[in-house]
Amino acid sequence: MDWNTVLYPQRDEKPLDRLVDGYSHTSLFRTVAFIGDSLSSGEFETRDEDGTPHYHDMYPYSWGQFLARKNGLTALNFSRGGMTAKEYVESFAEEQGYWDADKACQAYVVALGVNDLLNHRIDLGSIDDIDPEHPENNRPTFAGYYAAILSRYRRLAPEAPFFLVTIPKSDDPLAAEVAPRMRDLLSDMTECFKHTYLIDLYEYAPAYDARFREHYYLHGHMSPAGYLLTARLIDSYIDYIVRHNPEDFKTIGFVGTDIPH
Repeated sequence: MDWNTVLYPQRDEKPLDRLVDGYSHTSLFRTVAFIGDSLSSGEFETRDEDGTPHYHDMYPYSWGQFLARKNGLTALNFSRGGMTAKEYVESFAEEQGYWDADKACQAYVVALGVNDLLNHRIDLGSIDDIDPEHPENNRPTFAGYYAAILSRYRRLAPEAPFFLVTIPKSDDPLAAEVAPRMRDLLSDMTECFKHTYLIDLYEYAPAYDARFREHYYLHGHMSPAGYLLTARLIDSYIDYIVRHNPEDFKTIGFVGTDIPH
């Protein structure tokens, strides 16, 4: 057996060239926090007879929980439908105890931005809005609020890897304008915060267009199959990152312990 075929199954492999089956390198993390909005919460949208929508966070159907069951890890949903980076850092995390030491995890997946940028139209901002060591100095932009979340979790879990998720391509005109700029911002943040990696769904995931929605949406949110597909995408992307950065993850088993390494 050639071990290179396991680590790099294709020459010049790119993220999501293949979707992993069985245990992936994501299973190296025993606890993972999923920070996000409705799409991180397994939210299902229903409609009354008059067409009035109702929204239900169904966490067992979230892509984080699908990923956890598949890899035998513990997933914590630090998410809620409608969540923004602003609300998360100003009130939500504190109210839910998500900054508490007993909820520290070995890895954090952050998937925020849709509500901030597409629904509330908050200013995207830039890397210049961020003071990583003193987040209270951050400017009130999406960049500032998002980075404040990373700063707080970096204090709580100094060695835990962060995985920042971009918005996929879609046929929505506003998303088409905002998503690539957000992707560039998050890419810049991976340079500001140590142990931080980009899950670039904008570049590598399928476009969330009409055909995609036909197969994977239930009204305006994902269907169960949509959340399962998202789990496979995120799982495969993290697997790719770990395989291509082996030195970064050799000591992951010690993260969250007091064992010198």
